[in-house]
Amino acid sequence: MKAINGLKIKQMKQLLFIFVLTLSTFGFSQKEAEAKTLLNEVSSKAKGYDNIAIEFKYVLENTEENIKQETRGDVVMQGDNYVLNILGITRIFNGKTLYSISPEDEEVTIFSEDNQDENTITPSKMLSFYEEGYNYNMDIVQNVKGRKIQYVKLVPIDSNSEIKHVLLGIDNKTKHIYNLIETNTNGTTTTLTVNSFKTNEPLSKSLFTFDASKYKDYYINKID
Repeated sequence: MKAINGLKIKQMKQLLFIFVLTLSTFGFSQKEAEAKTLLNEVSSKAKGYDNIAIEFKYVLENTEENIKQETRGDVVMQGDNYVLNILGITRIFNGKTLYSISPEDEEVTIFSEDNQDENTITPSKMLSFYEEGYNYNMDIVQNVKGRKIQYVKLVPIDSNSEIKHVLLGIDNKTKHIYNLIETNTNGTTTTLTVNSFKTNEPLSKSLFTFDASKYKDYYINKID
C-alpha cells in the first residue's frame, strides 16, 4: 500500500506541478500569441490575490489496462507558503522547509529547500505560470454548465518526454484554471478538476507552521 501511495503521490506532484504552469513562447503564430496573452492574464490574476484555496478532484485512467482511480485534495497557498492535503498526506511548506506528514505511517519527513526534488510543488511555481519545456497553442472551447472554458494545448519540446500533451482549461470570464488533462505516451490520462477556487480567505497565523508537539510519537525522517 505504501508503494502504491508513493506512485500516486509522484503522479499527483507531477500533475499539480504542471497544473499551475503556463509557459514561455516558442514561435509567433496567431494562436501562440493568443495563448500567451491568455496565460499572462491567468498569471496576473493569480498573483493579485493574497492567498488562494483550492479543492480539486484527481482522476487517473488507462482504458487499455482497465484502471480508473479517483481521489480528492485541497491546497492553500500564500506567497511561498502552502499546505497541501492529498492521498492522506499533509505537506506544509514555510518557504524554506517542507514537512510531509503521513498519519498512516506515523512518519514526518523533513526536506530543506535545497534537497526537494524538481517536481516539488511550491506556490512560486504555481503562481509564476512560466516555465520552459513546452510549445503551446490555443485549442478547443467548451461550454461547461454555462461556463466558457478555453483550452490551451501544451506539447513537450523534449521528444523523449513521457507526457504526450497537456490541455489546460481556463475559465474565460474569471481567468481561473478550471481543469488540466494530461495524456501520457503509455496511454494513461490524468485529469485534475477544480471544484472550489477561493481567494483572500482569513487564514490562521500558524497555518504554515509545523507543530512538532502534535507528532511526538511519529518517526522523524530528516533528509539532509
